[in-house]
Amino acid sequence: MLTVNVGRPRPNPWKGLKVTGIDKRPVDGPVAVAAPGPKGTGAVGLAGDRVYDVKNHGGSDQAVYAYAREDLDGWEAELGRPLENGVFGENLTTLDLDVSGALIGERWRVGPDVVLEVSCPRIPCGTFQGWLERDGWIKQFTRAAVPGAYLRVIEPGDIRAADPVEIVHRPAHDVTVALTFRAMTREPGLLPRLLVADALPLDIRELIRRRTAQV
Repeated sequence: MLTVNVGRPRPNPWKGLKVTGIDKRPVDGPVAVAAPGPKGTGAVGLAGDRVYDVKNHGGSDQAVYAYAREDLDGWEAELGRPLENGVFGENLTTLDLDVSGALIGERWRVGPDVVLEVSCPRIPCGTFQGWLERDGWIKQFTRAAVPGAYLRVIEPGDIRAADPVEIVHRPAHDVTVALTFRAMTREPGLLPRLLVADALPLDIRELIRRRTAQV
């Protein structure tokens, strides 16, 4: 892992909210990680961080957001601008880890104590587009289908930049973060494939069942 990133509250002119926590920056020293509880309070997994769109973000299924440095590098080339670690709002900027290719339910040990479980992809929103100051960013990000992963906290503890990330469990299915993202956005025909992934958040599973029932 390259960096652990924590948000700084800043004005949010891009959504009907006063503040956003998308401005995440690398921090030194250990950061405590714990399950934040249900969505709706603004709490997330990292101490000192929070979300402000409490309806759509935060809670135990979106406790930690990870994005791969390799994918940021790809976006740097495409966008023609430097992208610092944390600029996508990610808590963990990883290296040598296929984050969007991770399986739903895959578990990572980060450092000696913390275990995280891959839960779902990030879905882009207006705040993300406004933060990057790029018209059409939501469509561009969606087409690429490299969304990064939300994770839930299975075992709490402290993490630090440069902690190793070890994959300690892979479930017996082929449902990746990227596949889930594609199914939920541009390729709804893939939705039935997702239901074998028991670790998907309950609200996503219910959404899949509603959508597939309408087909």
